[in-house]
Amino acid sequence: MSGRLSTRLSRLLNMVPYFLAHPGISAAEAADDLGVTTKQLMSDLNQLWMCGLPGYGPGDLIDLSFSEESIEVTFSAGMDRPLRLTSTEATALLVALRSLADLPGMVDPSAAHSAGAKIESAIAGVPAHAPAAPVARVEAPAVTAVRSALAGNRALRLVYYSASRDVVSERVVDPIRIVLVDNNSYLQAWCRQAEGVRLFRLDRIEEAVELPEPARPPSHATDEAAALDLFSGDSAVPLARLRIHPDYAWVLDQYPMQRIAAYPDGSVEATMRFATLDWMARLLLGFGSGVTVSGPPELVSAVRERSSAALEAYRALADTDLARPAIEEVGPA
Repeated sequence: MSGRLSTRLSRLLNMVPYFLAHPGISAAEAADDLGVTTKQLMSDLNQLWMCGLPGYGPGDLIDLSFSEESIEVTFSAGMDRPLRLTSTEATALLVALRSLADLPGMVDPSAAHSAGAKIESAIAGVPAHAPAAPVARVEAPAVTAVRSALAGNRALRLVYYSASRDVVSERVVDPIRIVLVDNNSYLQAWCRQAEGVRLFRLDRIEEAVELPEPARPPSHATDEAAALDLFSGDSAVPLARLRIHPDYAWVLDQYPMQRIAAYPDGSVEATMRFATLDWMARLLLGFGSGVTVSGPPELVSAVRERSSAALEAYRALADTDLARPAIEEVGPA
């Protein structure tokens, strides 16, 4: 979850008890107390108005009477009472907390483990004042630096391993947020070297140093929907055109491909953006005859050349084996 979304969620959760304690307060006063603009507050109230308990009928949703002059909660849907979890709900929450703690950068692992320990204590009936077992902090220093830079709005110097190019590079970035893509957490940032938004997988950041200068990503780069795709739909990134055999249709689910046509024999034509020619050629060779490339020309040539080199290597190996003298095995006399 991004920092902006988590902040809004916390604000929404606190709004019901806040307005119950301040009935009839004006939007301007409430916005000032909550640290938001009046426009943002009214947007939050419209969102809150559609929240409530499962069932989500008129008697389950939070009900509000609000305008810029006066705001009042007319039905709290239980938000004014202490939370009581069933054993099933508590178990689900514990599993979610542990999953988050295992994903680099998504949350402070110490905070997640501490919350989990408190829930476990409550389930087991341990008094709330009982000391919790100490929790070891296992977060990588680079991930800690990334979270700190995001919280302080600071630029970062990264040493990063790129799996697609098999190289380690150093670059300065302006952090935007942490996102979750295919069960991996990434730092979304404006890369000053590439002059574009990039995703950096947190477990591949070898070193991160928080710089004393503020992060200044361009305004268009900070949009929530920006750059959640690994290649951002950037037209400058090469686009491969592929013909996929019916037996290899699974690759459409495993790789970021866009299907553009289907044929009577069951094969599918698709496109896929790639970072480097060498990486894409190696990927396609791994599919054998299951995936055929038709463009761009330089990728077709790279695949053809690598295929020819591989066949030649096999022929040379076969010739070597044939040239070896046969060894006659003689059994016991």
